[in-house]
Amino acid sequence: MTATTADLKHREGPGMQATIQRIGGFLAGMIMPNISAFIAWGLITALFIKTGWLPNEQLAKLVGPMILTLLPVLIGYTGGRIVHGQRGAVVGAVATMGVVVGTDIPMFLGAMIIGPTAAYILKMIDGVIQQRTRAGFEMLVDNFSAGILGVVMAILGFLAIGPIVETLAKWAGSGVDALVSAGLLPLVSIIVEPAKVLFLNNAINHGVLGPLGVAQALQNGKSILFMIETNPGPGLGILLAVWFFGPRALRPSAPGAIIIHFFGGIHEIYFPYVLANPRLIIAAILGGASGVATAVVTGSGLVATPSPGSIFAYMAVTPKDGYIGVLLAIAVAAVVSFGVASMLLGFGRAEQPVADSARQDAVAAPTGA
Repeated sequence: MTATTADLKHREGPGMQATIQRIGGFLAGMIMPNISAFIAWGLITALFIKTGWLPNEQLAKLVGPMILTLLPVLIGYTGGRIVHGQRGAVVGAVATMGVVVGTDIPMFLGAMIIGPTAAYILKMIDGVIQQRTRAGFEMLVDNFSAGILGVVMAILGFLAIGPIVETLAKWAGSGVDALVSAGLLPLVSIIVEPAKVLFLNNAINHGVLGPLGVAQALQNGKSILFMIETNPGPGLGILLAVWFFGPRALRPSAPGAIIIHFFGGIHEIYFPYVLANPRLIIAAILGGASGVATAVVTGSGLVATPSPGSIFAYMAVTPKDGYIGVLLAIAVAAVVSFGVASMLLGFGRAEQPVADSARQDAVAAPTGA
């Protein structure tokens, strides 16, 4: 019996662990087939934005539409395909456009919700109407049923699901603000790291931590708040753990992701790896919290927000006398996240084939009724 088959059998049943593994496998099925698109976006961002390696105002126009529209639609399409084949994929993509257009933040979470949901509803509809459709009318009925459902779900996404996800993002920002105000800086990672993985990193950094950090920097010449969300250490540790101990299908992509993340500063590149194995969020939280705690102990801070959050940008906005503390905060965060992620991945002994099995599920998805 292969490891993947054993894992699929292990994930059967009503237990909590099996349920979490099934959810993780389904998330992986939506995210990991599109990892090349994330890498393409990461490369374009790292190269062509104002602070990138080859700044280009025209080519940088690709960045926004790709993360706001292309990537969420791909996720919704893939989630729909897993549930109900090609028909589910199409209606999932149409429905995802509703949440994309209805908000101003990356709608990855919204796509994960509405894409599979729309496909599941279509699957139920097909089960009822296809048996009752007269011969010769199948194509007409199939196309109109999917089209009408796509319209309804797109409107639902625009009016309800998108705004709800956006409200959750604002609540996360308010929670971070409250912890910062209370002086409980390491605990901020409990909110920041999960929010980052859901692609709310820019909203929290530029909407909450950035403005607060500017006020501190004007007063003290530096601010630790600039280091909370931007620290590349937690992501580096997770990617290293995936490279050494993760599913074999993911290991080859990890080195490239490390370069884009750590040197290019595009943290979003490691988020899909966490979404594919949600338990890794524990490593991100503990790594982030340890990095913040180290910065508190050493009195570290930056003079401005590093954008993007690469090691080079970090060094550029580090005070002349603060390099040791800043580098130590990054190193500690990376070591802690690597250690925790490695343990969660079983040090490769019990290779977690969540992404492998999910990708196989996606490839072998039913083609619809």
